Parts: sequence; C-alpha cells; structure tokens
Amino acid sequence: MERFKRNERIAAMVKILSDNPNKLFSLNYFVEKLNAAKSTISEDIVIAKNVLEELGLGRIETVPGASGGVKYKNSVTAAESMEFLSRIARTLSDPGRIITGGFLYMADVISDPQVAWAAGNVLAGCFDGEPIQYVVTVETKGIPIALMTARAIGVPLVIARRDNRVTEGSAVNINFLSGSTGRIQTMSLSKRAMERGAGVLIIDDFMKAGGTARGMVDLMKEFDARVVGIGVMITTSKPEEKLVSNYIPLMYLEGVDEKAGKVSLRPNDRLPV
Repeated sequence: MERFKRNERIAAMVKILSDNPNKLFSLNYFVEKLNAAKSTISEDIVIAKNVLEELGLGRIETVPGASGGVKYKNSVTAAESMEFLSRIARTLSDPGRIITGGFLYMADVISDPQVAWAAGNVLAGCFDGEPIQYVVTVETKGIPIALMTARAIGVPLVIARRDNRVTEGSAVNINFLSGSTGRIQTMSLSKRAMERGAGVLIIDDFMKAGGTARGMVDLMKEFDARVVGIGVMITTSKPEEKLVSNYIPLMYLEGVDEKAGKVSLRPNDRLPV
C-alpha cells in the first residue's frame, strides 16, 4: 500500500474527522487507512489539533484508554457568533421583508445552506457537553437549522409531524396550544423514531409564546426523553414569560412596525459559547 507524506496524512485525517463531528475514531483506523505507525499518527494528530485550535477552526479531542481514540468538535467563538448574528439581523431587518399582519419573511434566509450551517454550529456550541442523543424539531421552516445543528453535534434529527402518516407506522399523538395562532394543533411522532430515555435537544426557528416548544417537550415525555435544552433561531421579546423556560434564542425580535416599515431585531449577546 502506498505511503503518504505527513501533509497528505494530516489533510486526510482533518477531512475524515470534520466530516463526522463527535464520532470517535480509533488510532488503529488511521493506522490502517494511512499505512503509518501508531506513533506517527499520534504526532500527526497533535499537529492537526494545534493548527485547528490556533485558527479557530474547531478542536480535535483525544479519548484515552483501550476504547478511546480521537474525535472532532465544531467550535465557534463569541466574536464569530456575534458577527454572524449581526449580519443576519441586518438582513432580516429590511423593511421589504414585512408581511401584512406584522409578520416577517425569513424563509429564504434560514433555508440558505450557509446560514443554516452557521446557525447550527452556534446552537450546537450553546449546548456543548450536554448528553444529547437526538435533535428534535417539528415540521416547520426550522428543519434546515435543526438538521445542521444535528450534524454539528453528530446525532440524528427527529422530526415531529403535524399529522399522522401511514408510512410512519404506530405513532404517539398529542394536542397542544399554539402560542402564535391561539389554536389547538396536533403533533405526531412515530414510536420507532427514537429510543426511550434518550437525551434530546429541541430546535425551532421561531418562538412567540412557546406553545410549539411546550408541545415538543410534552411529546418527549411520552418517550421518557430528557430535554437538555431548547434552541431557537428567533424569539419575540413579548410576551416575556414563555410557556417554556430552558430555551436559548439566537436573536430577539423586539417589534415589527408595519405602518412605519421598521423591524427591530437584535442578536442575543449572552450566548453561552
């Protein structure tokens, strides 16, 4: 088998690790794949680890022991988070995005792969270290952000449906009160979607009163799941008291003045990243 140069080995390792966040790879995996001694692979990992950390491109962690190895974790600095969120806030504050009824059009922004990926990285960083086995969201515009958050953490995404589908098999259904519409709505999740007793992170694109988030929390109780937190792209400043408490918003929508053509949107400057 061909032997690779050090720069070639490091490039390959960084590619493999960054494509699989939080997945543990044994040193033997790289020994066999790159045809190099374990001591050489260990030296390569140290070099890659130092470079990534110095440039703020994530971090490589080593896990000691017979069942240990190496894994990659995304990381976003507070400055990077604020720069990204400030830019998105400026974009969404365009008066041309105001929709009749005082709503704000943002589907094109949160569906942009680059925006969704950056938002997912920030949200994942807010819950770093939490025991998360699944990211859970509901069938809304927030799916791209939830998917990218799940990818950054390295866990599956579970999507609760608005109604039961025959293709989902046996499902759990609950009714919840939407804080935005004030109407009773239904949420459904297949019994096969996730293991019981798992740690979950709930992600949503928008929160007003927190009715949908509360519905997801109640749905998780049916699976004996532990909700470790709730991440939201945008939440309204009012009402101040939501139906859920343990949530972290990336931005606050303080108001939409349809008559004056003004949007007041600001980043959350107290993110735990």
